[in-house]
Amino acid sequence: MRNYLQATNIIDRDHPEVVAFVEKTVDKQMSATEQAIALYYAVRDQILYHPYRIVLTEEGMRASETLGRGSGYCGEKAIVMAAACRYLGIPSRLGFANVRNHLSTEKFRQLLRSDVFVFHGYVSLFLEGKWVKATPVFNASLCERFGVAPLDFDGQTDAIFQEFDMEGNHYMEYLHDYGEFDDMPLQLFAGELKRHYPHLFEKEGEERPLD
Repeated sequence: MRNYLQATNIIDRDHPEVVAFVEKTVDKQMSATEQAIALYYAVRDQILYHPYRIVLTEEGMRASETLGRGSGYCGEKAIVMAAACRYLGIPSRLGFANVRNHLSTEKFRQLLRSDVFVFHGYVSLFLEGKWVKATPVFNASLCERFGVAPLDFDGQTDAIFQEFDMEGNHYMEYLHDYGEFDDMPLQLFAGELKRHYPHLFEKEGEERPLD
């Protein structure tokens, strides 16, 4: 369990940005589950979802960097959640899966040349004696725009994307599970991006601006 509590170069749980975010969000009188729930909604709604910038470096993916920007894609937001929970002593793991988002924009599908989103990130938390998945990715305002109910988290059951939207249309389909990790598997992540989206790597550099 120690691996799921420690700071890493990417999950920089003791960075002043992370500490300030946690202390602004939670009350010391809360239970661990209540703290995790409060952090979930803060990460979900205060850090705006932005999938058009991917940096394949430890420095670029750190929790503190994402907090400083105020935006990030799914993996970066999961890293923030993991770092914040570890600072509070809540064990956390990073999980990744390939998904098909049936409601994704035409612009994004054209950029990826695919309807499969590789290495979608979530976080798994050890609460009340068991591991629970949380996905603090799409902020509530974004969900409202696309007609999807914001994904809630109660600290007791897995919060993973819904199969259907509020109109009954197909929304999110999980295709492949990479498992859960004590740190960001950066080499695996980069390798999967290059395998699925080789056109994004035609130019040199470690940042993938997609817009």
